[in-house]
Amino acid sequence: MTTTLVPGGEKTWFGQPRGLTVLFLTNMWEQFSYYGMRALLVYYMTLELLIEQGMSSYIYGTYTALAYFTPIFGGIIADRWLGKRRAVILGGTIMALGHFLMAFEPMLYIALGTIALGNGFFLPSLPSQINDLYAADDPRRPWAYNIYYVGVNIGGFLAPLICGTLGEFYGWHYGFGAAGIGMVIGLTIYLLGGKYLPPETREPAPVEADEGGTWQGFDRATLMLLGALLLAVTLFRSAYEQVGNTVALWANEGVDRTAFAFEIPMTWFQSLNPMIVILLTPFLLARWRRQAEAGTEHSPLQKMAIGALVVACAYVLLAFAAAIQQDGQASWIWLVAFFVILTTGELYILPNGLGIFARLAPQRLGASTVASWFFAIFTGSLAGGLVGSFWSDLTPAIYFGLLAGIAIAAAIVLRSLDAPARRVFAARFGSDERISDTKGQPGADI
Repeated sequence: MTTTLVPGGEKTWFGQPRGLTVLFLTNMWEQFSYYGMRALLVYYMTLELLIEQGMSSYIYGTYTALAYFTPIFGGIIADRWLGKRRAVILGGTIMALGHFLMAFEPMLYIALGTIALGNGFFLPSLPSQINDLYAADDPRRPWAYNIYYVGVNIGGFLAPLICGTLGEFYGWHYGFGAAGIGMVIGLTIYLLGGKYLPPETREPAPVEADEGGTWQGFDRATLMLLGALLLAVTLFRSAYEQVGNTVALWANEGVDRTAFAFEIPMTWFQSLNPMIVILLTPFLLARWRRQAEAGTEHSPLQKMAIGALVVACAYVLLAFAAAIQQDGQASWIWLVAFFVILTTGELYILPNGLGIFARLAPQRLGASTVASWFFAIFTGSLAGGLVGSFWSDLTPAIYFGLLAGIAIAAAIVLRSLDAPARRVFAARFGSDERISDTKGQPGADI
């Protein structure tokens, strides 16, 4: 580990405050535990517990929905009563317990509920400590979230490889146990690195007021825009969330996973998404910067619409592969190509949606507004569970065509919101500035 000094005598790791490394590693191991368990969940229910596919899809969708619904309340509790540090410790402990409970078949529903509860305290409280590591004028601060979210994707990349391999080859409970150990490692890093973290502050945020002294909250146009955006993203996520659900089932049933006499474990394919995020993000950020300098960059809503269309193309590819497959199985290369295309679309849509919510949030309601972004993941996951229940009633080609249609519908809705978004931003900031969030990148949990 490289320790350096910045002007002023501050000791850093890799040129950033030491606390960022602590938060980075804590987050990485938490994501390892979460996605390690999720990579096994559908396979465990259908192959080990023999739960019918449609019901497994509902359970999966409900669980992922709850995991992103509880942070809305967990963030409020942390801000008002617990404090961020205690919320992280409490949430991490509860999640570790839930992962270990997955080793006992009768405890399935209790374990899933426990993990979702712990995530509610953990998820909003850890990244909210990043800003406190930097002075307001610190030029390093914009890149801190880039570094932090690399941890999201590293954890998401390693989880299916380690937990998935253990679960498939040695027993499902070994995979779940490894996920629990990952959470314990993350929690230990957080506790040991506490001296490098910012001091706890719970001062009320300053009130934003207009010239007459009246607090400026949400106006009707902004509320309608954000509400419509939530509905559009819910529609999109009902297709996107199939990556860990029905696409995972197809990888097991409809894909020839043999490569050079080696059978690729089905859970390994779920590592492709975070790996491709890590590889593609620098290129896309550079491309968007060049477009911004040339004045040709798309608006965030246009980018989101493009992203939804790209995801639709990914599902069209799967539909084509399923339609032409020989001997009942398609080559694994089709699945790799699917993840490359899908991840490209993800990079266009998810960080820009979060950026819109962050920019339009009144100062006093910043945390609550950003937390509402998780509500789209909640509703999208529920919708994804419903859409996934149709898998057993349709052929794979028709089903993937249905997902492509859903993504196209989401793209149409997103594109129609571009003009209203420009008007809202013009009224709020005096111009229809391009509000792209090129300083962040999507993680497994955005």
